[in-house]
Amino acid sequence: MADHTPAGPAELGANMDYPEHERTYRGFITLAKYTSLVCIAILISMAFGFFVGGFFSATVLFLLICGVVGYLIRDLPAHIS
Repeated sequence: MADHTPAGPAELGANMDYPEHERTYRGFITLAKYTSLVCIAILISMAFGFFVGGFFSATVLFLLICGVVGYLIRDLPAHIS
């Protein structure tokens, strides 16, 4: 059977929706940034709660880390040019 797939560069195919691509990329980077923040804050809070003791103090530390670091990283660029 004949293969009718294009053999040329992708730019010759359908037009790309670059604004949508950029919006999706920025959304993914933002999600990854805040997910990493929460994971690191949980690990630090768990270690603090284990060594110092106290569920309440570990919870307060978790919320403090998420609030302060979240405020600091909110304006980081999605990519470095």
